[in-house]
Amino acid sequence: MAASFDELVASGTPVEIQLIDPYPIGAGRIWRDDQSPLLWMNSVARDVTVFTDESVQCEGPIRPGPSLADWLSSEGVDALRAAGLSHHIGAFGPDDFVPREVQSVYLQWAFRRALATLPANVSVWEHRQQAIAVYDEPDGQQSVELIDGHMVRADVTVLAQGYLDRHLDAQQQRLASDAAAAGLRYIPAGYTADLDFSAIRPGEDVVVRGFGLAFIDLMALLCEGRGGRFIEQTDGTLRYDPSGLEPVLHVGSRRGVPYHAKLGYDISAAVPRPPQYLSTAAIDAMPAHIDFERDLRPLITTELAAAHYERLATAHPERIHATWPEIRAVLNLGGADTEAFADYIYSVVPDEGDRFELGQIDRPLRGLHFESAEDVDAAVAHYVDADLRRRADPNYSADRAVFDALLGVYGVLAYAVTTGRLSGIDRITRVEGSFHSLFSFLASGPPPRRLRELLALHRAGLVRFGGPDWQVHIADNQFIAQSAAVDASATKAKVLIDAWLPRPDVAATTDPLIRGLLLAGELAVEDLGGDLPGGQLLADAQSRAIRADRSVHPRRFLLGPSVSGSAGSSGFARPHFNAPGLRQNDRVARQILAVLGSRVTEDALASERV
Repeated sequence: MAASFDELVASGTPVEIQLIDPYPIGAGRIWRDDQSPLLWMNSVARDVTVFTDESVQCEGPIRPGPSLADWLSSEGVDALRAAGLSHHIGAFGPDDFVPREVQSVYLQWAFRRALATLPANVSVWEHRQQAIAVYDEPDGQQSVELIDGHMVRADVTVLAQGYLDRHLDAQQQRLASDAAAAGLRYIPAGYTADLDFSAIRPGEDVVVRGFGLAFIDLMALLCEGRGGRFIEQTDGTLRYDPSGLEPVLHVGSRRGVPYHAKLGYDISAAVPRPPQYLSTAAIDAMPAHIDFERDLRPLITTELAAAHYERLATAHPERIHATWPEIRAVLNLGGADTEAFADYIYSVVPDEGDRFELGQIDRPLRGLHFESAEDVDAAVAHYVDADLRRRADPNYSADRAVFDALLGVYGVLAYAVTTGRLSGIDRITRVEGSFHSLFSFLASGPPPRRLRELLALHRAGLVRFGGPDWQVHIADNQFIAQSAAVDASATKAKVLIDAWLPRPDVAATTDPLIRGLLLAGELAVEDLGGDLPGGQLLADAQSRAIRADRSVHPRRFLLGPSVSGSAGSSGFARPHFNAPGLRQNDRVARQILAVLGSRVTEDALASERV
């Protein structure tokens, strides 16, 4: 907004900006500074920015700024010292994963820098409390009620509450009720930094559902966070020295393995590869109503396979008996999902580890059966160790090409969603379901260090692997956890933790402001029908709120992961990748300034008539 202010609002026009957030403004709840230093980001510092660069295709001016990595070695030194985090100064390089408390300082610094560029006629007011209601006034303004009863008047409001807390769904409610009746402890899905694990006793068996980033955070807090420490061994592994206060975590999931470690190398000569098969042009050429399975999934597979084999053929030609043009010619005949392409790849790529088979990559334990708990423990530990080795080896740089291609695919899918081409059911079950799960598994995993710690905790007997398709029920006043792929007896425990982020469902939100607007018909939730949850808030292509009667509120904007089609759930922008979130924020900021400019003109004309 600061970048476009002078262009869209008449010079000297007095403007007030009211910022309302109970958490640190600029950082917010998820990135607040008062959380454990053991909670890290899952992107390296060089891959995080909040500033536009030459790649960002937006209407407003480009205002470059430092990536997190650049900031750490420049302006961040003084900022960290001022925040009382001097021990972090000089501790991280471009390829390191910084604690979230450090990212909090970066975000708050960037926020203050933006404020400093506003014209002198703009005043900014900060309210460190919760907004609980918004009302339309007869004069066209809106009143925002704060939790202390204070009212803030505004011409334009932007609702950007981020991930909304929600009530438990019906299945979770039944599980919580049954657990309480059996004297068990159930900790449902939530944000790890906000959960209370103090009642979990040392040495206690704990069943965990979910093997993604929430589990990694949980593992860190319940082990190292309770006084244990990791010791580097001469063979490159870690040894865990327990404090004696740790529980024993029995973890399983649908896949039965953790997310892939983040890549430990960069392809210095590579540049972002624009999508070639699943492009915005391809979306524009599709039917008005796109079917994910018919229209998108084959192109996604082909896009990723193309990125993989192009990199393999050009960077590691000794491992493939064909050139990239030859492979592309076969790929273009019918895509990567065809039997003909699979047979061709089998004939020209001798090493199975160099082939891109998405189904096997997505479910690495698929088809395997284990006779004992020790067998599944050994298999998962071997998988994690092999993954760590591969993700650190630039000889497998085709994995990096797939990672980059996934970012491009994510942007194109966001385009398909924001243009209204996908049904709500496809968006939830396919884009936000199966595809986002694949994306997270391949591209949004933990720092390699965390998986080294996982193996150390496993060797120390504090983490046990349950296997794929991990199912939990209550019997005989215990949680019973079992994998269909494991013949061993079931795992029994008195504690169950669901380690994943709760899926957005604004119909179930506990946020009083959103609930009040929904009840008043001032906001609308997509109607998905069937057994699907309530979905997300509706906004038009300009991010303006859609009411229950499907009219559009001209001066109320919606942003974030709880808004259908918003770019707010795609994580932090990556430098030089034309980030969708930066483009959307620029577009909305300019619309807000245009509204303010027109309001000033209306008020001036009214004054002249008087």
